[in-house]
Amino acid sequence: MKKITLLLTMLLAQAATAQYADPNFPIPASGYGSNGTHTVAVETFPNVNFLGHTINVYHPADITTPVPTIFYSHAFAGTDPQNIIGMLEFVAKKGYAIVYVPYQTLATTTITERYDNLKAGFRRATQLYPGIIRTDKVGFMGHSFGGGASFNIASEFFNTYGWGANGRFIYALAEWYSYFAEDSVLGSYPDNTKVLIEVFADDSTNDHRMAIDVFNHLNVAASEKDYILVSSSTVNGYNYQAVHNMPNTSVAFDAMDYYAYYRFIDALADYSFNGNTDGKNVALGHGSTAQITMPGTMTPLQSYANPSPVHPQDFYEFPCSSSENPRVDYCTTSSIDVVNNEEITLYPNPVNDVLNINTLSLIVDVNIYNNIGQKVSHYNLKQNSATINMQGLPQGIYLVEVNGSTHKVIRN
Repeated sequence: MKKITLLLTMLLAQAATAQYADPNFPIPASGYGSNGTHTVAVETFPNVNFLGHTINVYHPADITTPVPTIFYSHAFAGTDPQNIIGMLEFVAKKGYAIVYVPYQTLATTTITERYDNLKAGFRRATQLYPGIIRTDKVGFMGHSFGGGASFNIASEFFNTYGWGANGRFIYALAEWYSYFAEDSVLGSYPDNTKVLIEVFADDSTNDHRMAIDVFNHLNVAASEKDYILVSSSTVNGYNYQAVHNMPNTSVAFDAMDYYAYYRFIDALADYSFNGNTDGKNVALGHGSTAQITMPGTMTPLQSYANPSPVHPQDFYEFPCSSSENPRVDYCTTSSIDVVNNEEITLYPNPVNDVLNINTLSLIVDVNIYNNIGQKVSHYNLKQNSATINMQGLPQGIYLVEVNGSTHKVIRN
């Protein structure tokens, strides 16, 4: 990734060192997001794939049997666990273990090497600490680079090693490009997999389209996955910023961390590992009051079954359409595809059932072609707007030709 991102991430991590100092709202006193009662212990061992760094296992010191475990993939350049120590300790206080594996982010290391480092570290932790780590109840969680990596990594451990047989989830935040996440991988998750994807409205680093693409192509049941957008708020002159590094503070410092991050870890783990439906109503609530409500006058969260991006691609440092993205074929130029010279608007894109088409001139012909160039539908119309039912078409990429102008549309 770009040097500017490395520098920015390091500066942000160094700057965010304050203890909790929210002037408006206290830490939740009870329920999901409240601090747990367990004391925290940390086991460390050398990372043989990243010399000079250790792999850390945070766990509840007062529990003497193996506990459900979360495997965390950090953001680019976030090799110091102190950057997110608040979250790591929060998980252990709630009675779970969490494994933190630092990986190289130098230009001389490849994506494959970084993924392999994470995987090797996760495996080694389970070998060294079977008295702490349960592999039948596991979660994979990551932010930015780690968020994008979590889907391939989780698929391998779920399917090759059988981890998570009694409870499994993926929680990805502000994810970067997902490598080795072909459709066959995204379609490989076992039936009991839960997925929560979270993005931040003012994140100008990673294009939301990457998260939307993965969300749309997961084979996880709609009831067991959710997509959350976090927006910024200002309360009594204090700014709660929904930006890229929001969860990467050294310690939790305001209500945004607890209500829009820790609360979801807590609820998703409780639902995935313990079957508690109260946890589902929070983490995978699909817009439930318990899920989207933030304290006081903070902007409510938004949950989407069919998410769309909130900014054009040129808003982001890493747009979905970059050749660096291995899933670039699934990107669209905007949430509403507008071709100015034709004054044609198609939405939503991706589409589940009905595609809307608007123009300032009459729509005469609409032709739909599949990805091998076969015409699958034709409409002869004389109107300015139309609704095209695509429900009967298989999932995939289509070319929709409107009055001779062609537009790529993804059918979910």
